[in-house]
Amino acid sequence: MVLNIILLLVGFVLLIKGADFFVDGSSSIAKLLGIPGFVIGLTVVAMGTSAPEAAVSITAGLSGSNEIAVSNVVGSNIFNLLVVAGMSAIIKPYKIEKTMLKRDFPINVGVSALLIPMLIMSNFLGNIDGIALLVLFVAYLAFVLIMAFKNRETQEEENIKTMSPVLSVLCIVGGLAAVIFGGDLVVDNAVAIAEALNWSETFIGLTIIAIGTSLPELVTSIVAAKKGESGLALGNVIGSNLFNIMFVLGLSTAISPIATDSSMVINAIILCVITAIVYIVSLINKGLGRITGSVCVVGYVAYSAYLIMTTV
Repeated sequence: MVLNIILLLVGFVLLIKGADFFVDGSSSIAKLLGIPGFVIGLTVVAMGTSAPEAAVSITAGLSGSNEIAVSNVVGSNIFNLLVVAGMSAIIKPYKIEKTMLKRDFPINVGVSALLIPMLIMSNFLGNIDGIALLVLFVAYLAFVLIMAFKNRETQEEENIKTMSPVLSVLCIVGGLAAVIFGGDLVVDNAVAIAEALNWSETFIGLTIIAIGTSLPELVTSIVAAKKGESGLALGNVIGSNLFNIMFVLGLSTAISPIATDSSMVINAIILCVITAIVYIVSLINKGLGRITGSVCVVGYVAYSAYLIMTTV
């Protein structure tokens, strides 16, 4: 099992670094083609941070590890809301942009709530469910881009590093290969560890894999908070959570139907409740403070304890 743990960690490193290279290469190509920086941030960078979750969930779905495919998305979103946003608020309290409070956050609550009837109505998420989520993703992305172009004069261009076309393509291909191979390593060895310890795949997906694939968001948000840009943290969290449900879960189930169980319905309800509570608190306070951030982190510890008692 020691070898499985080492290979699992190697898989996480490949996922994270592969996503970095993929984002750098794709952003460079987009910049060379004259695409505005803010558009790159809304598309390439946002999807790049969700690449680890996508690789793991799609690989898990194709290999028959259905519990991991769904629990990875649900667990990552819970971790993002409670730990990533919470830790950033503890480091430096922040205000939230009105656009996010009026548009993106409510959409996140709605999409999270949509998972519940999808899981309750049948014992699996089928191809139709996946296609529906992907349609929502395309519609949301199109809407965000249209609004971004309309308000382009008020947006700051992101400082995106450009490379030569050849180096950019190498970064894209190499990064994508690392993400795919890393996803295989994570799923295969996580399943092996779960079997060796007699743990359920749901527990592994909701905890170890969810945390590992959320490391890019955690590192990015903590660095931003230390620089006094904590407001970016929640934007990163909301964007990632939306991509995880609509794109990652949508693409996974569109490719291969995923069986679910009652425990996943409960965790989906927990995700929806947490999302709604964080939204209400953010709406009332127009941001997140240290007390709220501390409550979020403690809440994740309590949630982890609940998982240990119910799913191990």
